[in-house]
Amino acid sequence: MSTEMNDDQESFADAMHDVQPLSKGKNVVRNTVREDSSIAQENRRLSAEGKLKPAKDENYLTLGEVHSKAPLEYLEWKKIGIQNAVFERLRKGLYEIDGTLDLHRKTVKEARVAVFEFLELAVRKRWRNVLISHGKGEASKTPGRLKSYVFAWLEQHEEVNAFCSAQRKKGGAGSVYVLLKKSPEEKELNREEHGFKSDLYQT
Repeated sequence: MSTEMNDDQESFADAMHDVQPLSKGKNVVRNTVREDSSIAQENRRLSAEGKLKPAKDENYLTLGEVHSKAPLEYLEWKKIGIQNAVFERLRKGLYEIDGTLDLHRKTVKEARVAVFEFLELAVRKRWRNVLISHGKGEASKTPGRLKSYVFAWLEQHEEVNAFCSAQRKKGGAGSVYVLLKKSPEEKELNREEHGFKSDLYQT
């Protein structure tokens, strides 16, 4: 009996000689945390040395200081070359509004993202005229702050041709009409309608 047990033990030992014990769960977690911590320390070191490039932000609208606008101030701006008759129609609210954006109750940072994404959407959809409601900010600790940033952002955005405060029924001093650039296709169609030679298909 003793001999048989010894034989069984030896056979079991032979069969299991190359099997490694499983690591306990907490050890795996601890090793993972140590590894993540090392990566984080390395990233901090590279960042401090200026060798770690930050993720690219496609949104180029400013968060720096901007010129203040009063809550009830009338806003207007247009690029050089925009016809006065076109701008006058914009001021009177005679263009059909293709899309609207409401920025009420948003922080400046939230509004910056919203404005940029909204204008990108407008360009993709080939909208020409949009309305952005920024509010007057009369009750704000810094009156007219968001309104001031919207003015700066629209002036800065490369797809904006002109903008001005809206008619009272559309928000008055708390909103702006925005006129966007025409797409290349729309410009070409306009040239053809007026009998001009195409710029896109010259040989």
